[in-house]
Amino acid sequence: MSNQQVNMHFSKLKWGSIAQWVGLMAFLIILATDLRTPVLGGMQRGLLATGWWRPALPTTPAPPPAQLTAGAYPHNVPLLTLDGKLFNLHDLQGKVVLVNLWASWCPPCVAEMPGLQKLYNQVDKRKVAFVMISFDQNPEKARRLLARKGYTFPAYLPAAPLPPVFESESIPTTIIVGPDGQIAARHEGMADYDTPEFKAALEKLAGSARL
Repeated sequence: MSNQQVNMHFSKLKWGSIAQWVGLMAFLIILATDLRTPVLGGMQRGLLATGWWRPALPTTPAPPPAQLTAGAYPHNVPLLTLDGKLFNLHDLQGKVVLVNLWASWCPPCVAEMPGLQKLYNQVDKRKVAFVMISFDQNPEKARRLLARKGYTFPAYLPAAPLPPVFESESIPTTIIVGPDGQIAARHEGMADYDTPEFKAALEKLAGSARL
């Protein structure tokens, strides 16, 4: 190898190293800005597309305990809509409810939202309801995210501490509640909910829901 070829080889290595460092610095700068959540969310959305993150399918819960009288609903969860109106989870008695705990600053929450929106578009709203509970301290941040992305699923804020069955040490967390209030499935972490299998499982669970 001639001296000229050697110099060209090391020149390419040098510029390659510079490009790597520039890329790394750019990524670190992004992590320190408001672009962190959408960038990481987009990367994690790509991971969801691999099909490796599938939630457990909801199943028909066991019969409720004997102490629950007919028609009793075990959940009293006061919530606020993003525009400040009162709402309670028990108002959805008789429907299958997908409860999702999220925040606008949470990259995996942002990553799974497109799939949740697609699922929401497909379900029978007479039998299946979505309750997307935001943990944003500033409701305006949640509103801006939903408006920017065009998401139409109902979003709420906790109006009081959540009951233990809905508490989670991490977000996103998704809990499927049957028509009688019994927990049919729970998944902590991001997942791809826009699958035929998950939609079919919701429909099966909703088979006894009132119209």
